[in-house]
Amino acid sequence: STMLTSIADGLLCCLLGKTPNAVGPLDSVESSDGYSFMEVKPGRILRVRHSIPKRLEFPEEPEDLAAERGTVHCKRRITLYRNGQLLIENLGDAVRSEILHCHDPNSTVELEMSDPAGIPGGGSAKDGATPPGKRRKRKPKKVITVDCKKRITSCKGSHGDVVLFFIHGVGGSLDIWKEQLEFFSKLGYEVVAPDLAGHGCSSAPPVAAAYTFYALAEDMRAVFKRYAKKRNILIGHSYGVSFCTFLAHEYPELVHKVIMINGGGPTALEPSLCSIFNMPTCVLRCLSPCLAWSFLKAGFARQGAKEKQLLKEGNAFNVSSFVLRAMMSGQYWPEGDEVYHAELAVPVLLVHGMHDKFVPVEEDQRMAEILLIAFLKVIDEGSHMVMLECPDTVNTLLHEFVLWEPDT
Repeated sequence: STMLTSIADGLLCCLLGKTPNAVGPLDSVESSDGYSFMEVKPGRILRVRHSIPKRLEFPEEPEDLAAERGTVHCKRRITLYRNGQLLIENLGDAVRSEILHCHDPNSTVELEMSDPAGIPGGGSAKDGATPPGKRRKRKPKKVITVDCKKRITSCKGSHGDVVLFFIHGVGGSLDIWKEQLEFFSKLGYEVVAPDLAGHGCSSAPPVAAAYTFYALAEDMRAVFKRYAKKRNILIGHSYGVSFCTFLAHEYPELVHKVIMINGGGPTALEPSLCSIFNMPTCVLRCLSPCLAWSFLKAGFARQGAKEKQLLKEGNAFNVSSFVLRAMMSGQYWPEGDEVYHAELAVPVLLVHGMHDKFVPVEEDQRMAEILLIAFLKVIDEGSHMVMLECPDTVNTLLHEFVLWEPDT
């Protein structure tokens, strides 16, 4: 039945002019229903939902007042030792005050420098606050300094320079964000949500190389560059979180805030060698009903008629076996390690569904430790597809974070 549904949906896409395999040259043209098709490369076409609501005009506050509000000075030194251990020192006006100390060789030690003026310029990571004695003699593999001032304001929706980007994960589509897109559009926000290649009604190239992390990241870069304005908020789910991290790292001046939903720990991506997705495509095709059932079981806290309907409406896990296999084996991103995440100076909201069987809560807790400005919210009644299961709760959390600005 799953395969028949896929075929029927594919035919429906074609009948509606939203073919998942469009190949002709195509300029991005907005349609009346908010959907458009964007050619990111010749023959590589993504469906994008783009909504620009009518805004109420409010007088802008004077520039001199706005400049002083919500400014955070981010200054930290990150030392990576040869055994994999990280030493993170928040220098100057620290955002967090807790000290994190683990004995795990892959752990992070985070230290607060109470007297930044007393730290000798150009000193080593051991100055000011000394870790346990034996670490004193270790030679660092890499030392990185992050020093920037970031202005974080609330985004009221009355501003024409705010855009919210929603990026789904493996097997999903932009339809999983239906509740969020409608919610924020009604509030007056401009929203953008693409279908990843091979997903939803985007084109599905027949080569595995089209689904590597880097290929998909370049697609998301093209979408971001086309629609980005002065203040951009990135919202990712599962694998989509990695593309949000990538964009935030590439465009620190344009990315205002990031929201990571069930994204997992700050480890470099590497496909599993023992994964079921390494099986031949024909075998996966035969197993597709079992995979869909497994996804329902692992992705939702409950597996009733409502959840099955949500899965169908969200067009989730409705991709070809070839695309699924290529997506899973293409998740290779060695640069996206703990140091890469620790360098991010953008505020991040982490949302985790407590019953998620794909991503353990410990991974999001670890992410909260590594990131400079991070808030972790756990939704007790939610699982991996928490935005479908608990839309009101998720919308409220997202909206509060969009409106948040730090105390002066």
